[in-house]
Amino acid sequence: MPRLIYSLILYLIAPLIWLRLLWRARKQPEYLQNLAERYGFYRQPPSNNLIWVHAVSVGETRAAQPLIEGLLAQWPEHRILLTSMTPTGREAGQQVYGERVIQAYLPYDYPAAVNRFFCHFSPVFGVLMETEIWPNLLAAAEQRKTPVMLVNARLSKRSARGYGRLDALVRPAFAALRGVAAQTAGDAERMVALGAGPVEVCGNLKFEVTPALENILLGQAWRVAVGSRPVWLAASTRDGEELLLLEAWRQLGIKNALLVLVPRHPQRFDHVAELLRQQGLNTIRRSAGLPAPETQVWLGDSMGEMAAYYTLADLAFVGGSLLPLGGQNLIEAAACACPVLIGPYTFNFQQATEDAIAAGAARRVESSQDLATELESLLGDAAALTTMRAAARDFARTHQGASQRTLALIVQWSGRADR
Repeated sequence: MPRLIYSLILYLIAPLIWLRLLWRARKQPEYLQNLAERYGFYRQPPSNNLIWVHAVSVGETRAAQPLIEGLLAQWPEHRILLTSMTPTGREAGQQVYGERVIQAYLPYDYPAAVNRFFCHFSPVFGVLMETEIWPNLLAAAEQRKTPVMLVNARLSKRSARGYGRLDALVRPAFAALRGVAAQTAGDAERMVALGAGPVEVCGNLKFEVTPALENILLGQAWRVAVGSRPVWLAASTRDGEELLLLEAWRQLGIKNALLVLVPRHPQRFDHVAELLRQQGLNTIRRSAGLPAPETQVWLGDSMGEMAAYYTLADLAFVGGSLLPLGGQNLIEAAACACPVLIGPYTFNFQQATEDAIAAGAARRVESSQDLATELESLLGDAAALTTMRAAARDFARTHQGASQRTLALIVQWSGRADR
């Protein structure tokens, strides 16, 4: 009965879903492409021996890379079906995997749509990245006896409380999972409380992603072009944060410092460029060329180059954390040996953030004024930056191994250990 009511609500809000797609398509027209896939209708011909991996957007798609490589090595006669929910996730899949995977949108969680998905692709098993709990999808998989596992799973206390209010709906969904590979012991405990089992702690797959050599070399070339100017990076910034960051930038006593500003979502590039123009800042976009000596802000309006930006920077602020948005992931910065400053709101990546701070790879700031103070202190202290760089590199290395642990559990839970 709870799932029936949930499905009826989904049908009732269908016009709102379309309005949301149209709203997003104003800045990203790709949202109106491949619409039939969102309802379980696919043009791709069906293929045998498919392993289905769902990565909702860009971060999950890139984090899945070592696991997908491991799956292909374990079962070379199989192909990967990679599903996502966003155009940027799909674009990232094309950049990372090319034609080695089949890409499609996962349908909305309507009973008929998810049944069409399973009928068309018939995956031998499924792997969901992070926290993708869809009641009808998991019920359909269970009915078809298709093992589905949740890996790199994370569940904040806030999200767990939200799921707890819908216990009658979500408990059967968690129970339908063949197994859960959680990032931390806290994530595992909260998953078990909601009905998941078995649950194992495997660590965070995002520590496994090695920055592409071409991006490291690109960042080094940028560093040569910029010269000796101090460079601080504001990475993956979210709506409302840029003004706070510019406030911190204006308070800096280091007047020749270059701010490299990279918004989290590409559909915001033009908006941020206009904001910088209104603020009267000498700005150049990455797509227009390299910063000149008089450039104050270099706007990173490119995709797939974050490792290059981290390599360029002396110090990075990781966005989504000055406002109560939960923060973005600092692991890629650590992998590039870039010292990190992070705001007070990091509930989406709480454990990784606390571990990085404890390791000396990151420092927390509470406000834009606090950010300005830390920036000025660290950019003027080469020894402190060197110490943080070494700590970041060690932090990234010591947390590796999650992909091997996760793959071993997938082999066990999928029931295909000897195939």
